Amino acid sequence: MPRLETIGLLDDYKRHLSDTLLPFWWNDKALDHELGGVFTCFSNDGKNRTSTDKYVWSQGRFVWVLARLADAVRRGMLEGDADAYLAHAAKTVGFLRRHAVMDNGNCAYLLTREGDKKEVYPGKGYDISLFVDCFLAMGFAEYGRVSGDAGTIAEALRLFDRLEKRIASGDLRSEPYTLPDAFKSHSIPMIMLNVAQAVHEALQASGHPRSGELSSRRVAYANEILTTFFQPDDTVAEVLRADGSRDEDWVVSRHLNPGHTLEDMWFVLHEAEKERNPVWIDRVSRAIKRAYAIGWDETFGGLLHYVDCEGGPPRGADRGTAFDANVLNTWDSKLWWAHSEALYTTLLAYRLTGDDDFAALYEKTHEYVFRTFPNPDASVGEWIQIRDRDGQPLDKVVALPVKDPYHIIRNVLLIIERLSAEA
Repeated sequence: MPRLETIGLLDDYKRHLSDTLLPFWWNDKALDHELGGVFTCFSNDGKNRTSTDKYVWSQGRFVWVLARLADAVRRGMLEGDADAYLAHAAKTVGFLRRHAVMDNGNCAYLLTREGDKKEVYPGKGYDISLFVDCFLAMGFAEYGRVSGDAGTIAEALRLFDRLEKRIASGDLRSEPYTLPDAFKSHSIPMIMLNVAQAVHEALQASGHPRSGELSSRRVAYANEILTTFFQPDDTVAEVLRADGSRDEDWVVSRHLNPGHTLEDMWFVLHEAEKERNPVWIDRVSRAIKRAYAIGWDETFGGLLHYVDCEGGPPRGADRGTAFDANVLNTWDSKLWWAHSEALYTTLLAYRLTGDDDFAALYEKTHEYVFRTFPNPDASVGEWIQIRDRDGQPLDKVVALPVKDPYHIIRNVLLIIERLSAEA
């Protein structure tokens, strides 16, 4: 008999969402009621707002969060005001449509509060990361699906089509962590799988004629992950040469990102569940266990940010790029997003397989997460998102100088949806 006790877990997650997470974001400090969007530039402890600039990456994600919250309320899984969530999502979509989407069809990376474009790196332009476009596509798709707005669904599909054309042409800008042309990144099929899933769900809900095509794209991206980046030792490589081999001398090619693997594996598990593919479920199950075996910090608990492909701290030559510096300087950090992803991934794997190993992984993750990340100051709430190796707060920037609302709320919502369906 599987040993993970989920009775009471649903109520715990609902309470954490309503009492700890949402109060930080659904208030006048974070919401731009006038122009749309969300303010995300806060100190790691959440006490101080440091800027009103709007990183478009986070704005698109917040649209997804608001739409998904509205959907959960409408379906009776949560209490709340679905109309209010959708109204602010609509205002944010309008703001992004007017200011973030550029004349060339790409999306700007950073805007002022009013919507003026800003260069993060002088002279490099505004559209410096295709991941921004990915998150706008996902946010637009989810808002369109929940609201029934066919025009916004069409915009999400246009963004998806443009992303595929850019990737096919080699336009893979992802400042500041760029790769030479001779290398390819797991992050591309990973994010495109998630985008294809969101856009497909919107097309399917609206009866769009291209729904079947997007379903096929989902499967293709999942298959690319499990063939190109899945390694014989059950790890998922992050950076490979164009021919699929690893550069054994370079730290960027040797490094693994356990949290990234765990996040992507639930994307693939969703596909495996839809396609009823036991081979994929088995392969993903092995990858999840391997990510924990190589990434869990047995000394202090929690998932290390980066590890070497053979275990331990990252090794290999430092070639002086921002990517090298990030791997070498932050490898022993404990980050919020990876641990929220791990909660959902292990719980999902357990529910799909009944394997007690996943129950044990979920339980030790749950114990570490709720001991480490939630802000001890209940008047502030949310999580202190960036921790050092032994779990102490760090005041530093990871990826963007923001306190992003996406990963924690997304995974708590997914857990609530999964447990509600089984209740």
